[in-house]
Amino acid sequence: MSRFRLALLCAALGATGCGGLGGAATPPAVTAPPAAADTAAVGAGVRAALAAQVEAWNQGSVRGFMEGYAQTDTLTFLSGGAVRRGWDEALAGYQRGYPDAEAMGQLVFSDLTVHALAADRALAWGRWRLQRAGDAPGAGPGGLFTLVLAQTPDGWRVVHDHTSSE
Repeated sequence: MSRFRLALLCAALGATGCGGLGGAATPPAVTAPPAAADTAAVGAGVRAALAAQVEAWNQGSVRGFMEGYAQTDTLTFLSGGAVRRGWDEALAGYQRGYPDAEAMGQLVFSDLTVHALAADRALAWGRWRLQRAGDAPGAGPGGLFTLVLAQTPDGWRVVHDHTSSE
């Protein structure tokens, strides 16, 4: 297994025994890839969770959008050269950047790809774009995102978000 894939699995599965990935530590046991039926269920669940986030955003609700994130201190959000740790810090960052519905605009996710890592873990990536008053059509802020999601008792939730801007 390549170092990159091992690092990705360690991050996605929340593994702690990965050491520096220099080969000295024994990697944690990895469950078998999900069956085809599980893969479809993972994809559908993740897509539904992200659609609910878009809907909340487009209704002007940062807090509703944040319901799609795991409400934990271990949530990580990387964007604009900053690292935010924990749900409260991520929420505060969104509230600073998007203080009202006008600043939020309308959100669209496109080119969404979901890859099931296990029955309860997924990797999703795609493009995001905001359309706000005064933006030329299709010319609002946008970029790429990569998410690691976990199936929780509350449903699929983002546990790691790396978002970039164009």
